[in-house]
Amino acid sequence: MPPVKKFDSDSMPLLDLLRSAKEGKTQLPDFQRSWVWNDDQICSLLASISLSYPIGAVMMLETGNPDVRFQPRPIEGVTLNNPTEPGQLILDGQQRLTSLFQTLLSGKPVKTKDIRGKEIYRWYYIDIAKALNPSIDREEAIVSVPEDKIIRNFGKEIVSDYSTSEKEYQNEMFPVSQIFDSSDWMTSHNEYWDYEKEKVKFFNKFNNDILKQFEHYDVPVILLHKETPREAVCKVFEKMNTGGVPLDVFELVTATFAIYKFKLREDWTKREKELKKHSVLKNIQKTDFLQAVTLLATLEDSSVSCKRKDILNLTLKQYKEWADLVTQGFEQAAKFLHTQKIFSDRDLPYQTQLTALAAIFAALSDRAIGAGANAKLANWYWCGVFGELYSSAIESRLAKDVSQVRDWINGGAEPDTIRDANFTPDRLLSLYTRRSAAYKGLSALLLRDGGCDFFTSYPIDTLMDFNKAIDIHHIFPRQWCKNNSIAAEVYDCAINKTPLSAKTNKMIGGKAPSIYLTDIQKKSDISVENLDEILRSHVIEPARLRIDNFDTFFQARKNALLDRIEKAMGKPILREATKEVEN
Repeated sequence: MPPVKKFDSDSMPLLDLLRSAKEGKTQLPDFQRSWVWNDDQICSLLASISLSYPIGAVMMLETGNPDVRFQPRPIEGVTLNNPTEPGQLILDGQQRLTSLFQTLLSGKPVKTKDIRGKEIYRWYYIDIAKALNPSIDREEAIVSVPEDKIIRNFGKEIVSDYSTSEKEYQNEMFPVSQIFDSSDWMTSHNEYWDYEKEKVKFFNKFNNDILKQFEHYDVPVILLHKETPREAVCKVFEKMNTGGVPLDVFELVTATFAIYKFKLREDWTKREKELKKHSVLKNIQKTDFLQAVTLLATLEDSSVSCKRKDILNLTLKQYKEWADLVTQGFEQAAKFLHTQKIFSDRDLPYQTQLTALAAIFAALSDRAIGAGANAKLANWYWCGVFGELYSSAIESRLAKDVSQVRDWINGGAEPDTIRDANFTPDRLLSLYTRRSAAYKGLSALLLRDGGCDFFTSYPIDTLMDFNKAIDIHHIFPRQWCKNNSIAAEVYDCAINKTPLSAKTNKMIGGKAPSIYLTDIQKKSDISVENLDEILRSHVIEPARLRIDNFDTFFQARKNALLDRIEKAMGKPILREATKEVEN
């Protein structure tokens, strides 16, 4: 059996295409944003058509599929007296068609932007003489003028004036808005010049060589059949819409809900404002929220999933049922992360695991979360972080975790994430920057377990609460390590780093630990014993640090950090095979 063709490819006269848009037969799906082309782009587009150059295909979706319904809206500049059901929706080509409609058929000045992004209104003209001169670039013949049709210099002096028909005739400037109805303008132009033979001949050549290009211009059109599923529409739009505003699945769901007069974007904006009051939720995206809602909606059907097709199949009833609980879930997730000393989105190991955490809290909404449940959640969370399980295959991991962690807390089996998680000891040697989830996780663990600042002795998390500059700094300073021939890949790894205040780091400078520790003791008026206790809060063995013994410090701290990671994950780490540290 031959494959079923899902689209047709043909061409359509430009004028017919624009008239279809004017009459509302061709509209936009509501997920399409406002058009974004600027003044220069419009001039270039008009020049291309005047030369009969290709401007690319337009892709449309045939309407009529009850399972793929989007709220339609006319292209910008079109006013419909009565609501009109379109026969097709524009998926790709919005900017081109809107630009052409506004310049050629609207009869109004075009709302566009200059190169700086400032909103402006423009009329467009073709300089007849320049257009007919083969030695002049065609774009130079397309002239954009202000709304009053008068061009002025910086001193506000008039340079060109096309504000009346007579001035257009006099300057041989043809208004683009008259291209598809040029006969009256041509007649008046010839009358203005008293039918002077050369002027008539001149305009006739312009009509044949330039205007006819517009009248006979065909636009390639790809029409997707109405049977095309919603997921495919989304994928097609993402692949084709490289020049416009990026689309995500949220826009498609917004358009679907709009059919039922529900404004999803407004609903999300209100929720977003409240959620982003929590620093750790500052980077939450609208698609994260929809993903969490979808996880809960499909969890009820015992087929939990949050892939694109599942989000697109989300019903308004399901959204309304779960949106409030998911909002509460994200708020609970923020509080939980605060207890784990993860305070901001910058410190968050995985944004995706946050979505899972919020969905889990929402799924447990009818259950009191006590100490035992929080301990399980912490084990699961750190297994995800140090097992680095949210770096790939995210959707399947999200789906499994929401159902399995919920069931585990309710007395079920241990989740796959805990069983799958494994932290290789030598991974510590390759953790260098915040780009790694495990690197950020390790810093949070040190704060969670009571890490204090060397100089002030305040808990680091307390300093962070008061917006003090805290970052992850070297314990054996970089300069000291270089002077003592320690390899960069060794001294720059997480084993030789810990969270400290900017003031403490400045005191450390490039000095040997034995020297900077003595300085800190004197300047902070702290006893040796108390400073040693602070060092231990960072799992640093004081005796090794005080004698500047990098090798024994390094190995001892590596083992101590592994102990912390084991405790957080709630499972042992295999430590047999580890690399020797080479200095």
